[in-house]
Amino acid sequence: MKLTHIEHIGIAVKSLEVAIPFYEEMLGLKCYAVEEVADQKVKTAFFKIGQTKIELLESTDPEGPIGKFIEKKGEGIHHIAFATEEGVQKSLDELAGKGVQLIDKSPRKGAEGLNIAFLHPKSTVGVLTELCEEPGK
Repeated sequence: MKLTHIEHIGIAVKSLEVAIPFYEEMLGLKCYAVEEVADQKVKTAFFKIGQTKIELLESTDPEGPIGKFIEKKGEGIHHIAFATEEGVQKSLDELAGKGVQLIDKSPRKGAEGLNIAFLHPKSTVGVLTELCEEPGK
């Protein structure tokens, strides 16, 4: 498997309305997109710094994955996402063959139209890991 770069770092927040001004006014970054991903029960906001993006994640449902994460652990880093050169499905197949526990057995649509899939933290030394690719790979 060949990873090309850190695509983004996902940060769970209680409120985009509170978090976006911090990133813009205190850190000098510019929010370039806000998007709701209904099937993930989340609203996202994106910032870019160099080649890497910061994705703020606000739950739209307390029973959604981000709502449960914040209830259990509070706000903070939720996941790290890597871009994969070979494509998400090929990477998933390779990792499954090596015994990595997958959350997603096949890619699904994520924010910004990316194809995404998650690896279970039990297999990734405690870090929720996401694989990403541009559509059409």
